[in-house]
Amino acid sequence: MKTVFEPFELSGITFSDKIIRSATFEGVADENGKPTEQLIKKYEALAKGGVGGIITGFIGVGQQGKASDNMVMINKSENIEILKKLTKRMHELKTPVIAQLNHCGGQSKEENAHMEIVAPSRISDYKAREMTKTEILEVIEMFVQGIKNAKEAGFDGVQVHLAHGYLLSEFISPRMNKRKDEWGGSTENRFRIIKMIFEKARKEVGSFPMIVKMNGYETLKNGMTIEESTKIAKLLEQVGCDGIEVSNGTIKAGMTTMRGQVPWKMIVAQNEKLNKMPEFMKNFVGIVAKKTVPQPQPKSLYNLQAAMSIKKAVNIPVILVGGITKLEEIEDLIDNYKFDAISMSRPLIIESDLVNKFKTGRQTQSKCIQCNFCIIAVEKGPLRCYYGNVPVSKS
Repeated sequence: MKTVFEPFELSGITFSDKIIRSATFEGVADENGKPTEQLIKKYEALAKGGVGGIITGFIGVGQQGKASDNMVMINKSENIEILKKLTKRMHELKTPVIAQLNHCGGQSKEENAHMEIVAPSRISDYKAREMTKTEILEVIEMFVQGIKNAKEAGFDGVQVHLAHGYLLSEFISPRMNKRKDEWGGSTENRFRIIKMIFEKARKEVGSFPMIVKMNGYETLKNGMTIEESTKIAKLLEQVGCDGIEVSNGTIKAGMTTMRGQVPWKMIVAQNEKLNKMPEFMKNFVGIVAKKTVPQPQPKSLYNLQAAMSIKKAVNIPVILVGGITKLEEIEDLIDNYKFDAISMSRPLIIESDLVNKFKTGRQTQSKCIQCNFCIIAVEKGPLRCYYGNVPVSKS
């Protein structure tokens, strides 16, 4: 157990222990993407609760890649000033904070972006048109500027989001990138946009830490395989990536990223039309949802195999996320599997002080039951545990 709570370093960042808060969308920015005081308070609770460090919920690098109306944006100078306040407070609490930067690509929403949605290719997984070569170069500049802005805002580093079916994930996925030009086809071509982001950003920010979150595999047909992700991990190391957090999944794939129960009660409650149905019909929806929504197994440690493959292939730190809820699992992953750290999302939503409970022996397992109500509710309200308190749609 001692090893878990020892500090570790990643490219000059000192984490107080090896349990990191994984990026989790908080839903507490205003309509202009300006962070609110509520976001700072959430991070304060996590810092006081003992996490070794915090990776922010995704922060947008450009308006076209906006997936939610209350998504933090880093492309506006007034927002950078608020983020400086956030990082200052985290550093007062001796907790490093890393900005996760993202462009949501085909999973963006026109009503939030207020413009046409784009992706590497036009495919059935989402409604978006294929990007032009000029637009690809513009996105590269968006990420480079976002990294520069994150450094200016006082973040300890950035995490470039290459997972979960967002834009950069779409580029490296053989399922989602069907381009025939220099941005598609071979692994190297699909990786080109990421290579250029890292190379250009490194010239601008020097040794500023840059890590990634990437899919170790995708469950859909023709998606990322472990073999392919391991190859991409090697390319990441070659272009100067400082660390890799291994995840999986896309929205199209259903509940592969955050496994557990199908949150049908929350889905019904958040949908105006479904919420008006009689109770027996709501129950019927639940039965259908449980039978039709994919519920992959296992529900814990489901990214372990992919992360092990990547860990063996690279010499930079590798962080494992996904269905980790028990202290004994964490000890095993750190001591025996030799992961540099693990990261958690849902367990820290219900218990921001879970790490301190682990340290003091008050608990050895999270109280989270993986109901996944939080995943749906955060689309309309702030991030918190909603189990036992399902809000009713008000439209």
